[in-house]
Amino acid sequence: ILSLKSLGVKSGDEVITAANTFYATAGAIVACGAKPVLVDVNDNYQIDETLIEKRITKKTKVIIPVYWGGGIPNIDKIIKIAKKHSLNVIEDSCMGIGGKFKKRHPGTFGDIGCFSFHPLKTINAIGDAGMLCTNNKKLYEWMKKYRNHGMRDRDNIDLWGINMRMQPLQCVVVLEGLKKINKVIQTRNLNAMYLDTHLKKFNKFIKIPERNKDNLETFALYMIRVEKRDKLINYLNKNNIEAKIHYPKPLCLQKPYLKYNDKYVSKNAIQQSKELITLPVHQYLSKDQMKFMINKISKFYN
Repeated sequence: ILSLKSLGVKSGDEVITAANTFYATAGAIVACGAKPVLVDVNDNYQIDETLIEKRITKKTKVIIPVYWGGGIPNIDKIIKIAKKHSLNVIEDSCMGIGGKFKKRHPGTFGDIGCFSFHPLKTINAIGDAGMLCTNNKKLYEWMKKYRNHGMRDRDNIDLWGINMRMQPLQCVVVLEGLKKINKVIQTRNLNAMYLDTHLKKFNKFIKIPERNKDNLETFALYMIRVEKRDKLINYLNKNNIEAKIHYPKPLCLQKPYLKYNDKYVSKNAIQQSKELITLPVHQYLSKDQMKFMINKISKFYN
């Protein structure tokens, strides 16, 4: 919300984003009075940049690519499209903190990068919290004031703002998390590689997305596509493996979005929502736990 408002997004504007993102991405757009315009995703669960230009209209103001699951969208191509059409880019890097695209961190390519410190993310702030980054001093100054009631100092305001400040204790926790982030990402990658290697033998039933060796994913989520997904997840849960679905109903099929009567169909996002499963990949997993998980999946399909 803060990012969109700083760029002047208002009623009547349109903002492009991914069809499979969490509700908060589109919710922020709507909170600013604008309309979310969804674009289908590729086999890596990221916004398909080849489809973006078809969704651009005279009302389009911003593109919000999402680093969904900690994966990496083709951000350089998205930036080129935005520049071609004189649009701003806000990176939803909430799951991307600690990752890299061609040796640069998510959130440093567009006009503004957004990060989340929700407990699911690779850095958490013992609750809900977040951070923005930008190289634009004008945007920085505006956002800094707006998130603090528009105050220039204790007794004067320059604009009508609201409270979007993080609490000091949360900041302390995040700073400690930043010291460990590289180790956390390294461990999650090692766990993901282990799962990839051992699950490939079930390629008749399981689709693992291609991994780009030039990118460093965060694996905020480890997502694969599987056959008999609902039966598998019930089986794993019964065996005390906390498998989940992110998400069984994509944003493009949610009730508030259907009210726009958008004729565009996000086929991949819809199909993936029927097949996706999220397996544990976090840094606290032991090798025995991962072996247990793989053995249970093997038993299910055999």
